[in-house]
Amino acid sequence: MLETLSEWKRFHGRVTMSTIRDVAARAGVALGTASRVLSGSTQTSPDARARVLTAAAELNYIANGPARSLRRAKTDVIGLIVSDIRNTFYSEVAHAAEQEAERQGYTVLLANANEDQDAVDGYLRTFASQRIDGLLLSPQGGRTPQLDEFLRSSLPLVLLNRTAPNVDAPTIGSDNADGVEQTLAWLQRHGHRDVVFIAGPETISTSVERSATWHALADRYGVATDDDLIEHGDYQADGARAAMERVFERGTPFTAVVGANGPSTLGVMRALRDHDAASTPIASLDDQDWFEFVTPPVSAVRNDAAAIGRDGVRALIRRINGQDVGSERLPVTFVDRSAAPA
Repeated sequence: MLETLSEWKRFHGRVTMSTIRDVAARAGVALGTASRVLSGSTQTSPDARARVLTAAAELNYIANGPARSLRRAKTDVIGLIVSDIRNTFYSEVAHAAEQEAERQGYTVLLANANEDQDAVDGYLRTFASQRIDGLLLSPQGGRTPQLDEFLRSSLPLVLLNRTAPNVDAPTIGSDNADGVEQTLAWLQRHGHRDVVFIAGPETISTSVERSATWHALADRYGVATDDDLIEHGDYQADGARAAMERVFERGTPFTAVVGANGPSTLGVMRALRDHDAASTPIASLDDQDWFEFVTPPVSAVRNDAAAIGRDGVRALIRRINGQDVGSERLPVTFVDRSAAPA
């Protein structure tokens, strides 16, 4: 274990560490711009943010702070980055994680990415410069220079509900394939063939898994796989609403709609209302508490968000303590709120 900064430097064969001036020069931006980006400010252009974050990762720059050494004293603090706190799934994940961490003597620092990769990168930089013992992360998609830099810090990492390509970290999440299959079985029981599927973004693992299962199994359950019936949103209500509008523009007939997650289903409902089709049967690949109170009620896959939060914390603490941890796929259930088929 490298206990001091001087040991860290000798280990890497370096005499000095990169400064913010080095980052600004590498990125070709003013010192003030680099400072704003690295402090998490959004008052910079996307191009400048990308150049500064790339330069910082290439230079292995770490902001001045308590975390100058590669391995820090234990603090009993863990970080948690959720994809979108407005999504009640992630609210429940965060709540359960915080409760479990408190039970085990840890404090949680919570960050909300708002389904934005730039936000994730900013929080990764912030957490890398703070005294945390490990991180729970719900990633937005692929590898970024900032994620690579965080991985080089050797801080314990556990992924929640989503995976990231080529990241060697355990993932605690739902059995997405089973959730889609249970939804297809529900559609078959109710005689639906022409079904619109408003999928999620093609860069996020849960969406990729759900879409792949839909394409692989839909025909087996008598559900059409026509491209005109499938659109991709962004896992948020507005994006799903726009995706549903594209289906209406094509004039493709359908008898039911499936939303990729809770916010997507809300966007679908708004589009159906706008087209006087609010009575269309809907299913969602993630349940929300209010689904039972709308007309018609929404049937949905219930993912155990609380278990994901709790198990994620337990897995991270085991990693902090040097134990081996494997990934978990937690079972899901389908909540059928529709009337019995005729």
